[in-house]
Amino acid sequence: MYHYPQHANAEPVLIAFAALFVALLVLISLALNLLIWCKLFSKAGYSWALGLLMLLPIVSIIMPFFLAFADWPIRRELRLLKQRQETPQA
Repeated sequence: MYHYPQHANAEPVLIAFAALFVALLVLISLALNLLIWCKLFSKAGYSWALGLLMLLPIVSIIMPFFLAFADWPIRRELRLLKQRQETPQA
């Protein structure tokens, strides 16, 4: 009869550590992704909280298109400031 070595019970522990490691990497990746989206929305002139919507599957597909083609508030403000500067003061 074959006897398993004593360290054969270590396999479930290794699997548990691997699963924990993968879960930790996924959480870190998710947190970084959310941070990046929140910063992008903030720099575009929108509320940073719109980045949290990226957790929703359909929104995460639509929002990059919105950011690409929308008139950003920060750009609108810059355009208005340039127009005021070019207008002669009476």
